[in-house]
Amino acid sequence: MKYRIKEICDEKGIKVNSLTETVGITLPALYNIVNGKMSPKMETLVKIAEALNVPLWQLFASPEEVRKETETAGNYVCPKCGAKLEIEIKEV
Repeated sequence: MKYRIKEICDEKGIKVNSLTETVGITLPALYNIVNGKMSPKMETLVKIAEALNVPLWQLFASPEEVRKETETAGNYVCPKCGAKLEIEIKEV
Protein backbone atom coordinates (compact mmCIF):
# COMPACT_ATOMS: atom_id res chain seq x y z
CA MET A 1 0.00 0.00 0.00
CA LYS A 2 1.28 3.46 -0.84
CA TYR A 3 0.98 6.03 1.92
CA ARG A 4 0.88 9.84 1.57
CA ILE A 5 3.99 10.38 3.71
CA LYS A 6 6.09 12.02 0.98
CA GLU A 7 3.17 14.19 -0.13
CA ILE A 8 2.58 15.39 3.45
CA CYS A 9 6.30 16.03 3.95
CA ASP A 10 6.37 18.08 0.75
CA GLU A 11 3.30 20.08 1.84
CA LYS A 12 4.91 20.82 5.21
CA GLY A 13 8.43 21.42 3.92
CA ILE A 14 9.82 18.46 5.86
CA LYS A 15 12.51 16.11 4.56
CA VAL A 16 11.39 12.48 4.71
CA ASN A 17 14.71 11.37 6.19
CA SER A 18 14.19 13.68 9.18
CA LEU A 19 11.44 11.33 10.42
CA THR A 20 13.81 8.43 11.18
CA GLU A 21 14.82 9.59 14.67
CA THR A 22 11.34 10.68 15.73
CA VAL A 23 9.72 7.48 14.48
CA GLY A 24 12.60 5.23 15.54
CA ILE A 25 13.18 3.37 12.27
CA THR A 26 16.07 3.16 9.84
CA LEU A 27 16.24 5.27 6.70
CA PRO A 28 15.95 2.23 4.37
CA ALA A 29 12.86 1.04 6.30
CA LEU A 30 11.30 4.51 6.08
CA TYR A 31 11.94 4.73 2.33
CA ASN A 32 10.44 1.24 1.86
CA ILE A 33 7.31 2.40 3.68
CA VAL A 34 7.14 5.66 1.70
CA ASN A 35 7.52 3.79 -1.59
CA GLY A 36 4.93 1.16 -0.69
CA LYS A 37 7.44 -1.70 -0.59
CA MET A 38 6.91 -2.44 3.10
CA SER A 39 3.81 -2.54 5.26
CA PRO A 40 4.61 -1.08 8.68
CA LYS A 41 3.01 -1.94 11.98
CA MET A 42 0.13 0.29 13.03
CA GLU A 43 2.31 1.58 15.87
CA THR A 44 4.82 2.88 13.29
CA LEU A 45 2.09 4.57 11.26
CA VAL A 46 0.83 6.28 14.41
CA LYS A 47 4.35 7.55 15.15
CA ILE A 48 4.70 8.83 11.57
CA ALA A 49 1.35 10.64 11.78
CA GLU A 50 2.35 12.18 15.12
CA ALA A 51 5.74 13.27 13.73
CA LEU A 52 3.97 14.93 10.80
CA ASN A 53 1.31 16.40 13.10
CA VAL A 54 -1.57 14.98 11.06
CA PRO A 55 -4.41 12.61 11.94
CA LEU A 56 -3.64 8.98 11.09
CA TRP A 57 -6.26 8.89 8.31
CA GLN A 58 -4.33 11.51 6.32
CA LEU A 59 -1.60 8.95 5.67
CA PHE A 60 -4.18 7.10 3.57
CA ALA A 61 -6.29 9.85 1.97
CA SER A 62 -5.90 13.58 1.46
CA PRO A 63 -8.52 15.93 2.87
CA GLU A 64 -9.56 16.66 -0.73
CA GLU A 65 -10.24 12.96 -1.32
CA VAL A 66 -12.47 12.74 1.72
CA ARG A 67 -16.03 13.46 0.72
CA LYS A 68 -19.01 14.49 2.80
CA GLU A 69 -21.49 11.69 3.34
CA THR A 70 -24.29 14.06 4.25
CA GLU A 71 -24.74 17.76 4.89
CA THR A 72 -24.39 17.12 8.63
CA ALA A 73 -21.14 18.67 9.84
CA GLY A 74 -18.51 16.16 10.83
CA ASN A 75 -20.02 13.22 8.94
CA TYR A 76 -17.22 12.26 6.54
CA VAL A 77 -16.15 8.94 5.05
CA CYS A 78 -12.85 7.68 3.67
CA PRO A 79 -13.01 7.38 -0.13
CA LYS A 80 -10.83 4.25 0.02
CA CYS A 81 -12.58 2.11 2.63
CA GLY A 82 -15.82 3.91 3.48
CA ALA A 83 -14.97 4.19 7.20
CA LYS A 84 -16.37 7.20 9.02
CA LEU A 85 -13.77 9.86 9.83
CA GLU A 86 -13.67 12.49 12.50
CA ILE A 87 -12.38 15.70 10.97
CA GLU A 88 -11.50 18.76 12.94
CA ILE A 89 -11.36 21.89 10.81
CA LYS A 90 -9.07 24.60 12.14
CA GLU A 91 -9.06 28.08 10.70
CA VAL A 92 -5.61 29.54 10.27
